[in-house]
Amino acid sequence: MSTLRPPGLGPIIGHTTDRSCRLWMQAAALDDPRKVVADEDRRTVGVLVVMQKGEHVIPAPVRPVFYFRLQREFDRTGTFILGFETGLGGTTPVFALEPDTTYRVRLASLALDDAEDNELRASDQELAATLPNPQVWAAQVERLPDVACEAVFRTCSPRSAAAPAFSFMLGSCRYPGLMWKIKESDRIFGPMFTELSTEKLGAKPSLVVMCGDQIYADTFHRAVPVGLADTHAEFTDRYQQAFGSFNMRRLLRHVPTYMCLDDHEIEDNWAQDRLHKPGKKILFNLAIGAYMSYQWSHSPRNYGKRLYYSFVSSGYPFFTLDCRTQRYMDDVPDNVDDNHMLGRPSLDPDEPSQLDVLCEWLRDQQADRGNVPKFIVSSSVFAPNPVFAIHGASVAHLEKTDAWPAFPQTRRALLQTIVDSKIQNVVFLSGDVHSASVARLEFRGGGGEDLRAYSLVSSAFYWPFPFADGDPAEFVHDSRDPRTPDTFEIRPGVTMDYRAWNFCNDDNFARVTADRASHTLTMELIGRDGNPIATKGPYKKPADMTSRLELAPW
Repeated sequence: MSTLRPPGLGPIIGHTTDRSCRLWMQAAALDDPRKVVADEDRRTVGVLVVMQKGEHVIPAPVRPVFYFRLQREFDRTGTFILGFETGLGGTTPVFALEPDTTYRVRLASLALDDAEDNELRASDQELAATLPNPQVWAAQVERLPDVACEAVFRTCSPRSAAAPAFSFMLGSCRYPGLMWKIKESDRIFGPMFTELSTEKLGAKPSLVVMCGDQIYADTFHRAVPVGLADTHAEFTDRYQQAFGSFNMRRLLRHVPTYMCLDDHEIEDNWAQDRLHKPGKKILFNLAIGAYMSYQWSHSPRNYGKRLYYSFVSSGYPFFTLDCRTQRYMDDVPDNVDDNHMLGRPSLDPDEPSQLDVLCEWLRDQQADRGNVPKFIVSSSVFAPNPVFAIHGASVAHLEKTDAWPAFPQTRRALLQTIVDSKIQNVVFLSGDVHSASVARLEFRGGGGEDLRAYSLVSSAFYWPFPFADGDPAEFVHDSRDPRTPDTFEIRPGVTMDYRAWNFCNDDNFARVTADRASHTLTMELIGRDGNPIATKGPYKKPADMTSRLELAPW
């Protein structure tokens, strides 16, 4: 057996509750010069050691130590749910986590000389029987560098009611950078790390939402397919470069981070209809396999093997959509009514579509939590729409948006639920378009006039081509403006309009804070220098880029 090694990638703090935390890592590279056993035939095991609880540093002899699998078929990655799982084969009992408590843990990997090429042939108990008592690593793990193996997280409050103040960070679209610009793509995660310890409006950030394009599998997607990942090794390399960069890696091991899929994890403007084209099914399977190994595996798993998920943090509910693997553009000529963003309608009540699940979730949240803000994470922007896709635009222009305008039936069904069920304080969170903005949705008819709903967009973490995307003039600012009419009919006599403002195409992330006392939601844009962004538009006129949004009381 080899010595204990720091993770090759990670740790990453994933879904965290008041009693559990998903902790992810990838095994270190195997570099045995003797090659006694080929690298691909070695078994790897993860080791997790709980070092500290609150202010109490746990002495080595009594530290909980857990073994867990790092699967070859998942790129030697693995996730351990601390507070819920036992060690491999029951070697260590469950370590109970307490709410509102900070924990420090260390993760490492072991490589075993094992020529068995099928991990599934060895049960957890059989594999555990080949390992030494896990306690032997309790002190040895201290020899590993903390920057490479240590994660620090805080469990959530067990409260059922929403916290008086709640804050999180939002962003998307991390272009990898080219040549000497590669380090620039990592820069913004430094200020995000600093923001974790900064209290504003009564709260420090509890989590980070990354709503798509965490990698660019198609680096030069707008030109020729140079830099297109189409092998397992190339997809893996994209994740290694992104998640292994200094600032991002540090951020991911200090805050729960929730990620979702968008097109550049697969291919630009991806829809499932492409599976019928030569080679695309292989590409899709490679991309989704990598996505599940590196992103989905540390997310909540409350809908089985579906990529969408929901969670609650400090009493505030989130639903994270899968807008790609269930996106269909059926290509009925001159018609977008056959397009489906969240899956085709289901005729089986036992197999509801993602749209059905989302609408039921909204109704349940309103019934159970009242007017508490309900956050819907959508990799595609809900509003505002591009100017070229306003009401009455051609099918070609609507589908060119690669967003909600091309899926009117999905949008209509969702908005009908919001209006008919009087769902208050729905907040869409998005990225994708390389231009941040805020939009207020306004309803007429159907009794929806008093509903409050918003769309918040923060994008991009890093996009070096501002001339190619994100111009504020490309978007509708007021859907009632006769120059850019974009009123959406939900049904006869019931419509949605929107007003959008605070556009910004500088690299940024958003800090979003809910304040229950004032019934407000504040969105502050912060640039890669760590300062609040105070300019907008091509002429850089000074402006207040912090949005204070009024919500219905909760």
